[in-house]
Amino acid sequence: METLGIKQQSFIEGGSDLLPEAALAYFEPPVGLHTALAGQPRQDARVRYGFRAGQLGLLINPDTGSEVMEMPSVAAMPGAPAGFLGLVNLRSNLIPLFELRTLFGFAPRAPGMSTMVLVFGQGCEAVGVIIEGSPVALSALHPLSHLPPLPDALQNHVSFGYLQDEMIWLEFDHSSFFDDICRE
Repeated sequence: METLGIKQQSFIEGGSDLLPEAALAYFEPPVGLHTALAGQPRQDARVRYGFRAGQLGLLINPDTGSEVMEMPSVAAMPGAPAGFLGLVNLRSNLIPLFELRTLFGFAPRAPGMSTMVLVFGQGCEAVGVIIEGSPVALSALHPLSHLPPLPDALQNHVSFGYLQDEMIWLEFDHSSFFDDICRE
């Protein structure tokens, strides 16, 4: 008989109780229970989300409120710097919208490429960026020992890199990035 993965049997051998370490040998995880392998560090099972900007994969900070929307109408700003597309209306809030491809020095998007807008933050802290497709869920990120070469605009705004399915995903500090962009 088995209950919650513990074999039901006497834990008394030779008239004395088993030590806790020996009693654990009687535990058999129920089918479907995932356990960490002995000797390997536990990986964070938290799902992260990332998005693409050109050939870069950037991770969304899990502590940042964000949302994705279809491409809205953009109110262009005459004389605006390259990469700043203008303002979009999000629930009566004007949000600055940026094209990361331009800011990173990449080629423009191909005509007809599926684009969405990712909005970081809320209220007066909100900022939008054009992304290619929808964000993707990432649950098997493996840390890189060193970062790949990055565009100059990203140098001070990426702290770590990860690999999943042969794609590099960068820990993107959008807040410091847009603070720097707005100071220029």
